[in-house]
Amino acid sequence: MAIDKSRCPLLGFCAYGSGIGKTTLLTSLIPELIKLGLRISVIKHAHHKFDIDHPGKDSYRLREAGAVQMMVGSRQRWALMTELSRTPHANEEPNLDLLLAQMDMSLVDLIVVEGFRNEAITKIEVHRAEMNTPLLANEDPSIIAVATDSPVATKQPQIDLNNIPAIAEFIMHWLKARHPITTQ
Repeated sequence: MAIDKSRCPLLGFCAYGSGIGKTTLLTSLIPELIKLGLRISVIKHAHHKFDIDHPGKDSYRLREAGAVQMMVGSRQRWALMTELSRTPHANEEPNLDLLLAQMDMSLVDLIVVEGFRNEAITKIEVHRAEMNTPLLANEDPSIIAVATDSPVATKQPQIDLNNIPAIAEFIMHWLKARHPITTQ
């Protein structure tokens, strides 16, 4: 059963491959969107094994002892780690619906999704001419714009990849047109 994605708007950022600059763009764009009054959460797809916990820490030791889930909480933040290898989902790539189900959508106005280029969610493509990669926008109807460093052959709107305020303005216009929100 798919979760109701209409509860909180999702906006994906995709590119043909890694190293295009999605994270670099988002680290500049998120503060700009926050200045405009949005509360943002991010779901990032990782193509490799990663760990946010470190050997020697109590949470790492407890997880390594066999815990399926390990939650760490403090006054500043909490984090939940789930060992999928110890669940019925072992050896499966987590899909976006599974990850979205873990998010508290009441805390945010927009969930930014980095990667997951094959998901049928609204997306902005990040494209750099120097990378010489195929353009996804002409094949994916979910892509509503291309953030690029040089003009590309597409019917989708193009936004200067280096103009963060223009990208933020495009997103705000999209949000207001499709997802009425009240900003802080």
